[in-house]
Amino acid sequence: MLGPIVNALAIIICALAGTFLVKSIPERFGEITKKAIGLSIIYVGVKGAMDNQQVLLLIMSMVGGAVIGELINIDRLMNRLGNWAERRLGMGSGAEKPGADGSERSFSKGFVASSILFCTGSMAIVGSMQSGLLGNHETLFAKSILDGSISIVFGASMGIGVVFSAVPVFLYQAGIALASMAVRDLLTPDIIREMSAVGSLLVAAIGFNFLGVKEIRVANLIPAIFIPWIYLSIASLL
Repeated sequence: MLGPIVNALAIIICALAGTFLVKSIPERFGEITKKAIGLSIIYVGVKGAMDNQQVLLLIMSMVGGAVIGELINIDRLMNRLGNWAERRLGMGSGAEKPGADGSERSFSKGFVASSILFCTGSMAIVGSMQSGLLGNHETLFAKSILDGSISIVFGASMGIGVVFSAVPVFLYQAGIALASMAVRDLLTPDIIREMSAVGSLLVAAIGFNFLGVKEIRVANLIPAIFIPWIYLSIASLL
């Protein structure tokens, strides 16, 4: 569990620094930094998605995952969770306040955006699997550096909600690590590769949201990550 713990701590420490120490950065620096991170995230996402070797499966996963996610409306549930946590912690009624880059600072926005970004993608999946299967935490340590850097900017632009994204990140990665130990025989290299490719495509979508392109409800696409696992597991049995 060392990898997930370090990753969560990096998010907490860096997000706190961004929220309380770097929040006064000039608007133009915050805005250009956010765009730079958006472009970088798109690159990382597309690069990871290019590892895919079954294009039809990727398309099927994205479409199927979108339908499932939209039916459940994960995005709304996560926003409700963020708003509930905000009220319970006495941090206001959810009203948004100007951020360092001129964007809106609200608990739920910071919580949801950070949780999605830090939980999806190849590093979260593969790193957690490596931690659970091999006790190798190097990938999650590298992810901690990346997440920490992003948390500083997120904390400055979106506020304290970013800090609490460490909770779902830890639970998600710890859950994958524990599940990997329980179902290690089903986690073939093909499954890991295709799941990571779909997750990376979701990361690219987050990057487009950073650039101010028409908002994509990425949370509603999260079920797509697990469709390759189900499909390839069934295919191997048949």
